[in-house]
Order: sequence, then C-alpha cells, then structure tokens
Amino acid sequence: MKKKIGILGSTGSIGTQALEVIKQHPEYFTAEFLTAQNNADLLIKQAIEFKPNTVVIGNKKLYSKVNDALKSYEIKVFAGEESIEQIVEISSTDIVLVSIVGYAALKPTINAIKAKKQIALANKETLVVAGETIMKLSQENNVSIYPVDSEHSAIFQCINGEFFNKIEKIYLTASGGPFIGKDINYLKTVTKEQALNHPNWKMGKKITIDSATLINKGFEVIEAKWLFDLIPEQIEVLMHPQSVIHSIVQFEDGSMKAQLGVPDMKIPIQYAFTYPYRIKSDYKRLDFHNYAKFDFGFPNTKNFRNLALAYEALEKGGNLPCVLNAANEIAVSAFLNDKIEFLQMSDVLELCMQKIDFIKTPTIEDYFITDIETRKTANSLINKK
Repeated sequence: MKKKIGILGSTGSIGTQALEVIKQHPEYFTAEFLTAQNNADLLIKQAIEFKPNTVVIGNKKLYSKVNDALKSYEIKVFAGEESIEQIVEISSTDIVLVSIVGYAALKPTINAIKAKKQIALANKETLVVAGETIMKLSQENNVSIYPVDSEHSAIFQCINGEFFNKIEKIYLTASGGPFIGKDINYLKTVTKEQALNHPNWKMGKKITIDSATLINKGFEVIEAKWLFDLIPEQIEVLMHPQSVIHSIVQFEDGSMKAQLGVPDMKIPIQYAFTYPYRIKSDYKRLDFHNYAKFDFGFPNTKNFRNLALAYEALEKGGNLPCVLNAANEIAVSAFLNDKIEFLQMSDVLELCMQKIDFIKTPTIEDYFITDIETRKTANSLINKK
C-alpha cells in the first residue's frame, strides 16, 4: 500500500527534496497534506502537481491567494498557525515529515504524536527544546521517530540490527561549514555572504548559518542524546570536511560502523519513509575514485563557542537547551539582518543562558514561557549593541 506523507514545511529545502522523493516513487508514496508559512507561490505550484488532500498556508493574509488558485482542484485550503498544528491529525496520513525550521515545529509535532502518526523528523529544535517530553510522548503513543538529519539517520542505520549490543560512543561528523580551520581574527570580520556559502550542502539560510557557527552540530549532540538514549560523554563531534562519512557508531567490543554516501538529503528522507526497507533510487552514488583521502579533525570550541555552549546546556539540562535554541533563533535573524557580527551571536547565546531563570524539571508550559522570555531578552541584548 502507498504511504500517505504529510509535509510540514513543504516549500523549504527538506520539504522540496521530500517531494522529489515522492515524485520519483509514485508507486510507494503520495502527498497527503502540504504546509508553508509565506511561500504561497511555491505551495500553489506543489499542490497543483502533487494534488494533496489539503494545504495550509501559515500566513492568513495569503489565504485568498492560495484558495483562489486551487478552487478548480479538489484540494482543501486552510490558513493560520492553528491549522498547521491541527492538520497533522488528519486520519488518512501515515507519516508526518517535520521539516519546519525552528521552535515553530514543537506544537504540531506534539499533536502528530498524540494522533499516533509516525514521525520523520528533520527539525532539530523539537528535541533540543523538549527532548524528554517528546520521547516520553512517543513511547506512550507507540509512535516511531525516524531521524532525517544525515548524521542521525547514519547512526540509526548503523544500530539497525544491533538491538542487544551496547553503544560505547558515537561520532557525529561535521563538515565544519565554510570556516573550518579559520582563526578567531578571521571570524571577527566574516560577512553573512561568506557564512551562507556552505561548501557541501544546499540548505536554508538559518540552518546554513547554524552550520557556520557549529551550533547546528551542538543541537545535533543534544538531539542524539534523546534519540539514542546516550549521555554527553558518549557523543563526540568529528570534523570531516568531505561530508561523505555521515556518522560513526563505536560498540563496546571496540568495533565501529559508519554510514557513507554522497551529500544528498534525499537518501535519509527516503530511508525514513521506507524503514525498515530500502528501495531502489537513481540518486548519485559514492565513487571512491573521487576521494583520494578522508580528512578528520576535532572542533576548536574556543573559536566556535556555540558548540561548547550546547554541551553546557546538555549537561545542565532543564530548560537551558530551550534558552539556547530561542536565543540562537533571534541571534541568527539579527546576523542575517546586519544587526550584529558573526562572533556576537555567541555572546547573545551565552548571556541569555546566564540571565534566564533555570528550571530543572520544566513542563510544556514552562518551555513556552522560557521561549518567550528568552526571545525578549535576546532582542534587548541585540538592541543595546
């Protein structure tokens, strides 16, 4: 039977690639619903091509535009954040791909899990902010969470069939972004254009900046803790600029397993949709003739403080990862709008982690309050600069 896929964030980088997977395998998948925040033109185009049951445009001002364009098609159209949060409950959906960027994915992911939908998770912030809550909910509702991030998909693939074997350590590989090996003096003067020029991956602006500061890798460390039930000491970041080895698992007997492939997000997206099976694709294959060697190294957390801050948030726990995420979203936006410099993003994160009240065992409501307070604090810090 075909799997019906609901895509939260269909116009973003992951969402568009997921639709390419669906298009390549119409015998296996259909798009059941699509959502977007502001990109009405692309959402309309996608809806006409893939003919989902429903589309949702987050920006209510764009409802008429989308609705008018789709009137002649049998596609239901809704608008607003509440509609995005509710559409995941549609009974016909088999898998919800969470590819919304940032904190906005939290509520719809919670609703999807409560509705007992299987989750293909491409959003880091959901587990960064509320990992304990999300994993508990998924267990209570017998919902599987299939990681889509290339690194977590790699770990997931490496431990498949190793249920009874204890993980000693995992290595999350990192390309290092555009500034691998650069010293602090260089980083003081980098521009957003330089930061957005990722050498290996084509991603949205926010995640590309996160990759350049290494906070993206810090979020992945926190995410890995919850996905694979690890402690911080079991998670190490390994710089690998070729982005071919997507991550490595070391077992307690000393043996290691790695997952390799070309840098192509369609591969982990497809695996999340088809697990536990693999289906044929025509995606580019890894050719070892093109790689004379693989390079490895370790991150400099003095120059890239965001990674150290992520480990600190993971160690302390509570609502601190939520603070880290909210402060980062504000800081990245400010950097992209030329309000602060590259290294000042770390200052904003660190100060917010010091200023926001720590809650050791937060509730969902505590997360929402922490997020709001952190954003206010971060904005005030930026406005003073």
